[in-house]
Amino acid sequence: MKKIGLIGGMSWESSLVYYKIINEKTRDILGGFHSSRCILESVDFAEIEDLQHKSDWEALTKIMIQCARKLENAGADMIVICTNTMHLCSEEIVKNTNIPFLHIASATGKKIKEQKIKKVLLLGTKFTMEKDFFRNLLRTDFDVETIIPDKKSRETVHQIIYEELVHGEINPGSKQAFQDIINNGINHGAEGVILGCTEIPLLIQSSDVNVPVFDTTRIHAESAVEFALGK
Repeated sequence: MKKIGLIGGMSWESSLVYYKIINEKTRDILGGFHSSRCILESVDFAEIEDLQHKSDWEALTKIMIQCARKLENAGADMIVICTNTMHLCSEEIVKNTNIPFLHIASATGKKIKEQKIKKVLLLGTKFTMEKDFFRNLLRTDFDVETIIPDKKSRETVHQIIYEELVHGEINPGSKQAFQDIINNGINHGAEGVILGCTEIPLLIQSSDVNVPVFDTTRIHAESAVEFALGK
């Protein structure tokens, strides 16, 4: 099994979910007492969150490259960023490392294509929803159209993520707000919903939605195991 290099800490709660899913998937495939071979480079989320809201993506990219290089030097065979938003730095990470990088949108796009879905609603931080790195990849590589909520709803989603979910807070009113936003997207033609932030599955599960749900955290983590095992 290849050694999985994880860039985590954004937030640590979601990194914990990644680690759990990766090891469960490894056990499911290999059986017995098998667990994954992983290396974790965990950042201080306070620093990352501050730079995100200052839109200092140059500094953020440098941090992500440093993390990826540390993992490579420590013997990782592949790089996985345990968050959607920081995939904004993915192109530079690929340019500055010599091991495979598993993109969260590519892993998600494969699952969407398997279900023959052509239009999806993307939920995530405002960076993920408003920047084009996720939407462009789905369109160019998988011919999938991505829609996002209106500006007010994007602010609501972003606020709930950063003020509640990253702190592990689960609020029934916030769950209802998410469900209302999702239903509005379905009314605008969405055939599926991408939970494009590693914290959102803490609040919304597939049973809460009437169309297919694509949990990028689970998809990404399980894809990492499949890649590591050569599946």
